[in-house]
Amino acid sequence: MSAGTLYDKVWTLHQVAELPGGSTQLFIGLHLIHEVTSPQAFAALRDLGLGVRHPERTVATVDHIVPTTSQARPFADPLAEEMLATLERNCSDYGITLHGLGSGRQGIVHVIAPELGLTQPGMTVACGDSHTSTHGAFGAIAFGIGTSQVRDVLASQSLAMGKLKVRRVWVDGAMQNGVYAKDLVLHIIRSLGVKGGVGYAYEFAGPAIAALSMEERMTLCNMAIEGGARCGYVNPDATTFAYLQGRPCAPSGEAWERAVAWWSSLASGPDAVFDDEVRFDAAAIAPTVTWGITPGQGIGVDEAVPTLEQTEPDERPLAQEAYRYMDLTPGAPIAGLPVDVCFIGSCTNGRLSDLQAAAAVAKGRHVAPGIKAFVVPGSEQVAAAAEAEGLDRVFREAGFEWREPGCSMCLAMNPDRLEGRQISASSSNRNFKGRQGSASGRTLLMSPAMVAAAAISGRVSDVRTLLDAAGATAPDRAPVPAAAG
Repeated sequence: MSAGTLYDKVWTLHQVAELPGGSTQLFIGLHLIHEVTSPQAFAALRDLGLGVRHPERTVATVDHIVPTTSQARPFADPLAEEMLATLERNCSDYGITLHGLGSGRQGIVHVIAPELGLTQPGMTVACGDSHTSTHGAFGAIAFGIGTSQVRDVLASQSLAMGKLKVRRVWVDGAMQNGVYAKDLVLHIIRSLGVKGGVGYAYEFAGPAIAALSMEERMTLCNMAIEGGARCGYVNPDATTFAYLQGRPCAPSGEAWERAVAWWSSLASGPDAVFDDEVRFDAAAIAPTVTWGITPGQGIGVDEAVPTLEQTEPDERPLAQEAYRYMDLTPGAPIAGLPVDVCFIGSCTNGRLSDLQAAAAVAKGRHVAPGIKAFVVPGSEQVAAAAEAEGLDRVFREAGFEWREPGCSMCLAMNPDRLEGRQISASSSNRNFKGRQGSASGRTLLMSPAMVAAAAISGRVSDVRTLLDAAGATAPDRAPVPAAAG
């Protein structure tokens, strides 16, 4: 299977039929569900008298609505309690595995599937959540879908989809200390635009991509959707296989050797033809911060908010809207902007290496007066691993709150919300108006280490200065141990 791109190979392997109108019926190998987009889908199944075609290929968890300060049942919010109870009932009725609270495996859906070894190269993955593109880090093609499509996958284990074009995003060089995958992907989105990937799958490749850890690759692919791409992926390699080996749902024994051989054959071959290619130099990228109201409105921490004259003509109306909403002055430096709330977590940056990177900044320092700072592990397994390393103590001693796993303030479908005009330094993925729970709240996206630096100083700060002062090396690319069975 050496010819073609990975996307082409996986698409062909999962193609069931060509449908009228030019779309394809695509078999879905792994279907992930949670409490927000599944209730209506299950209700539709009941109304139609349908069952779940392959319950063994669907896995559920609860993440969006769970509180992070206390997860005692029943929840204080009756709607949240009802949503969780509905998920529990639906999974029980249809024989679907649910990783619930206290199971040791609960967490954000895009964190638990990889850490359990559910996500594997060559798969098609679907979930009723935009950031399903995360799973492309393993050499899968993964799509966020709507509630009606969740219904379709439950009923038929397939989706009607149109095939995408493939753009290779090639990244040369190496990232400097204090620069992370989050900075890389924000830089890419800044350069290509939030609509630049419409109609494309992004294949991330090149020396800088090959050097990334699996968790960094997940961050990269997680935000492909923010650049308009329907999915993003990285070709599977030795880093992928080392991460997967020994995980509960990964192959073992002779099956492991066969799997690795097959996975290796899926990588885009030297003769692969791409519809487009763009190139970047990782060494030129600085820690990046969004200043506006889309993930594409980002700048290096050592830059100034762009003036209208520095903005492309078709982007100027959006820039003017961002100036007003964010209350920023064009031409003013982003460094030094005061913040109110600092959030470390989300499906983008709530994994162990993210917490390690932030802890390296927080250790021996303290959160600035008046700053609310908190850390939300992406899963129960991430929390356990971080606590085993003492990271929770590092954060608490520095004045951060240590919370229970969940989506938290990424989208504020739970008690974790901004208030009024607060400014949040956030390691999440979207900075849209009102995204973090307040209709007038403001969000600055950045890496977990940059969030920690903002918490310590009380304002947007260059994390490289703090790392250099401590003689620290960012641990973001350290090997990640396999999860316990």
